[in-house]
Amino acid sequence: MSALPSGLAGQPILILKEGSTRRRGKDAQMANISAARVVADVVKATLGPKGMDKMLVDSLGDVTITNDGHEILKEIDVQHPAAKMMVEVAETQDDEVGDGTTTAVILSGELLKNAQDLLEKNIHSTTIVAGYRKAADEALKIVRELAVPVSLDDRETLKKIALTSMRGKVIGTARDHFSEIAIDAVKQIADINDRVKADKDDIQLIKKPGKSLLDTQLIRGIIVDKEVVHPDMPKRVENAKIALLDCALEIEKTEIDAEIRIRDPVQMKAFLDEESRMLRGMVDKVSNTGANVVLCQRGIDDMAQHYLAKAGILSVRRIKASDMEKLAKATGGKVVTNLEDLKATDLGSAQLVEERKIGEDKMVFIEGCKNPKAVSILIRAGLERMVDEAERSLTDGIWSIVDTYKNNRIVAGGGAVEEELSRRLHDYAAKVGGREQLAIERFADSLEIIPSTLAENAGLDPIDIIVALRSAHEKKDGVWKGVNVFTGEITDMMKEGVIEPLSVKEQAIKSALEATSMILRIDDVIAAAKPPPTPPPKGGEGPEY
Repeated sequence: MSALPSGLAGQPILILKEGSTRRRGKDAQMANISAARVVADVVKATLGPKGMDKMLVDSLGDVTITNDGHEILKEIDVQHPAAKMMVEVAETQDDEVGDGTTTAVILSGELLKNAQDLLEKNIHSTTIVAGYRKAADEALKIVRELAVPVSLDDRETLKKIALTSMRGKVIGTARDHFSEIAIDAVKQIADINDRVKADKDDIQLIKKPGKSLLDTQLIRGIIVDKEVVHPDMPKRVENAKIALLDCALEIEKTEIDAEIRIRDPVQMKAFLDEESRMLRGMVDKVSNTGANVVLCQRGIDDMAQHYLAKAGILSVRRIKASDMEKLAKATGGKVVTNLEDLKATDLGSAQLVEERKIGEDKMVFIEGCKNPKAVSILIRAGLERMVDEAERSLTDGIWSIVDTYKNNRIVAGGGAVEEELSRRLHDYAAKVGGREQLAIERFADSLEIIPSTLAENAGLDPIDIIVALRSAHEKKDGVWKGVNVFTGEITDMMKEGVIEPLSVKEQAIKSALEATSMILRIDDVIAAAKPPPTPPPKGGEGPEY
């Protein structure tokens, strides 16, 4: 071993910046696992129809009351990096399939808890991750074999799927009404050719407090959250021919600064007359196509508004780009970016365009479109926070139908599919052998956290429920046996109508595996020093000049 250069002997060598912290090995792993498990525990009590709600108060004092796992994790300000990964699990689940966020997070937490036990028995994290990956691959293979195909024309089954996704929400008796709306909305926007396509973004959700949940309605068209620009314009147009413009009905300013010197009042009048003539020409260009409604993404000059009103054309300005896309899909029109290119064939159509007062606001309804590929849902409820929760419930219901349209296969809920996977993975583990067998068995045990939590949240004894479930799944007809949280009995969830899209379960397993694997593979956490807080200004001292 070579000696240290003279003058360096006995001196510490600083690699990291002063104030940095470092955790290594098992200490780092345990800290990460503990942080992630805390996040899972936050949402655990919200799972299932009997799950509890959380009240979240942000830094500004705004209150959110919900039991939606993704919404809860989005609202709380998580600092620990491993805990942030659990929040990402919920975000991924929500972005991909829109439901099952709580399931994915709880499963991740239980996988980490069981991995912690294996780490304490000196089983290397790489071995645990390899075992978990094999178990997840096998679980996905099994769940695809178990899944039952469903016809997209089977409205009764689609309704059960929507109701299952909304069962834990506080919308109560409005669930049936909301499930019907969700089915009708997705059916309208779905494109069924060689491959079924249904994009949730083609369904516009507009929230307005007032009336009741049962007054929520599907509009076969689009709602524009704006009012008609001029008081003299018609507020109602039947058999509307709609021009969709992504260009301003204004005189464009020059790109360079210009100065016009006018010495004679006649010249001033000529200048203003020319401006009016140009604006009138724009309006004539629109009216000559046969349009009686103008929906503009940009501004409309006051003089242009006057001419449009004289021509009896209903006009709305400054519409969002996303709403313009939906309007094109709903009305069959084309968004025109240059007024010179506007033709009669570019116009969209609707049976009715009308300005209505909803609550305190005026909105323009474009409805009665022929086979619209974008629709709107106007969500009503007596309380503002109930409107927010109704939106989350309806979003879950819509997502569940969209998922079914994309992959028309279903599995039973109520912890049935998790218990069946757990049983079969235990059989699979014995075939694998070695240390990975232990990890596969722990993966199988982790899946039982779902029926166990459902039972716990319903006030049932989780141990008794799991024992009864295991016994039921040993029988030939026990594949879809799950826990009925209302009666406390083990029943066939398919017959009970508690069903979920296959893609929700698949994504939950994938998301949980990815987060768990990433956290388990971290054995060193190096945190940079935090900058010192900025001292407050001394009282009475003003700024220096």
